[in-house]
Amino acid sequence: MRCTILGSGTSTGVPSLACECPTCTSDDPRDRRLRTSLLVQDGTTTFVVDTSSDFRQQMLQHNVLDLDAVLFTHHHFDHIGGFDDIRPYNFRSGRPMPIYGLEETLTVLRATFPYAFGDVVSTGASVPSITPCAIDDAPFSIGTIPVLPIPMRHGASMRVNGYRFGDIAYCTDTNHIPPDAMERLHGLDTLILDGLRWELHPTHYTIEQALEVITELAPRRAILTHIAHQVLHARDMLRLPDGVEFAVDGLTIES
Repeated sequence: MRCTILGSGTSTGVPSLACECPTCTSDDPRDRRLRTSLLVQDGTTTFVVDTSSDFRQQMLQHNVLDLDAVLFTHHHFDHIGGFDDIRPYNFRSGRPMPIYGLEETLTVLRATFPYAFGDVVSTGASVPSITPCAIDDAPFSIGTIPVLPIPMRHGASMRVNGYRFGDIAYCTDTNHIPPDAMERLHGLDTLILDGLRWELHPTHYTIEQALEVITELAPRRAILTHIAHQVLHARDMLRLPDGVEFAVDGLTIES
């Protein structure tokens, strides 16, 4: 199995609009971060975790010709903004795209893109063709890839999902992983974890908070994602312990 980090940036992307900070003006390609998402593949199955606001660009960059499903972590717009660009995959496959998410996520997708759910009168224009699949905490599979949901919290009360695929786990957009969910993350080869910035934030782990989680879980490798423009790659990677790194767009993890 192979996981590719399609985007490692926060909701504004990096560089951010209207900013002249050292990261946003950096010429280091590692400081260019599209919105957070992940490509998961094995020999027969390909799916993405979230249709980020940069979904079209990400699919073109990685020449993803066939897509079997979309798996959503939650419904914030930077994670669903590219939803309409599912359409070309419908054209190619001739079938609806299965989309997996929590009930609340599917409800928000329906409210945001009602034409894809048949809730508005068709004008004859093409719309995404989808098959909504509600999930909870129970394990399931997408094609040949097993998926274990990791229930997490994003802010004071918002439920979101991380996911484990074999020995790789992807836990973005969180500031709390409950004890029962932590149990699902033991024995990992690679943990990809939210680590927004050094400064406190109300809905994301700081880098230091993420390092505490990593210390407890002790994966062989840990990768911080959903990185804000307060992080300058070359400068801040020197502050990370051995076995921990910042995500870089295009980074591939094999399992």
